[in-house]
Amino acid sequence: MYKLAAAFVLLASPALATGLQVEIEGEGANGTVTIDLFDDLAPKHVEQISALAAEGKYDGVVFHRVIDGFMAQTGDVEYGRLGGDMRRAGTGGSDRPDLPAEFSDYEFDRGVVGMARAQDPNSANSQFFIMFEPGPFLNGEYTVVGQVTDGMDVVDAIKRGEGQNGAVIGQPDVMKKVSVTE
Repeated sequence: MYKLAAAFVLLASPALATGLQVEIEGEGANGTVTIDLFDDLAPKHVEQISALAAEGKYDGVVFHRVIDGFMAQTGDVEYGRLGGDMRRAGTGGSDRPDLPAEFSDYEFDRGVVGMARAQDPNSANSQFFIMFEPGPFLNGEYTVVGQVTDGMDVVDAIKRGEGQNGAVIGQPDVMKKVSVTE
């Protein structure tokens, strides 16, 4: 009986999720993006973002930093909600602890999903970014968590930010709904 109960707990665990389905809408992008998560490369990061998605924490969170030719960043579940003070978007995380780096040899190519962090390599929490173009300077410096497998055209349409930091002016595009897939 214990083994059966343990099996159900494992099956229900977000860490076993194989991906995310992200519904995006806004002035730029409108559509669905499918992301395969790499729990073999970054099990702690995948568990954290899967749990946040399963809890609905990413629903309504904006793409606050979008740099043309580089990446689109989102995932600030603390300050990045649509309708909130967008001046604070990108400065928060979640109520979960920061994560130790899980660097790998996987390269930051187009469509790769990486975890955003502060200067401390062990400060990733809830924010992540999707690459528009390869960024080899990130290799081995940031944790790779997944890869876009469908909807890269939607990612390409995300409203771009301005200036060196890519801050989105006006109404940013938003992750309307983020679901965990198996």
